[in-house]
Amino acid sequence: MSIGIILRAARFAAEKHKDQQRKGEDGSPYIHHPLDVACLLATEGGIENPDVLVAALLHDTLEDTATTPAELIALFGEKIVGIVKEVSDDKSLPKEVRKEEQVRNAPGLSFEAKLVKLADKICNTRDILAFPPADWSLARKQKYFDWATRVVSGLRGVHPVLEAVFDATMARRKELG
Repeated sequence: MSIGIILRAARFAAEKHKDQQRKGEDGSPYIHHPLDVACLLATEGGIENPDVLVAALLHDTLEDTATTPAELIALFGEKIVGIVKEVSDDKSLPKEVRKEEQVRNAPGLSFEAKLVKLADKICNTRDILAFPPADWSLARKQKYFDWATRVVSGLRGVHPVLEAVFDATMARRKELG
């Protein structure tokens, strides 16, 4: 495994997300999320592919920061940027359209992008269980879980262990309220 590129990606993501916080009630620094996604892939999923781990660390940079694809290509190469692009929403579209695009596009993602997307959904749903946004009603949380399940249904078959982790997280929905 190329630890150098993974650490460079972690540092880059930390810099890009430095002024952002998570929506959860704990208001944790945003960088915790991409770190959690990469960590989940490595520790729970046994993923050692540096392209996947780097893409996990960078997965929200195009979508949520001023980072450009050209900037990422120069630093991390076409393959990694391709994965990041696959999992990035088009922010020019309305939120509901972006959400439906994720459901529609999930089955056609590359193997690597499916891994990142699956880990992202696991981390997001775990965060909603542990530190839900204070202004989210029970109905909104349930709606997110329903939507995440629809996205993950298009990712099925990519990694049975991570899919079981997602299913176990979904089984904890009763903890929402």
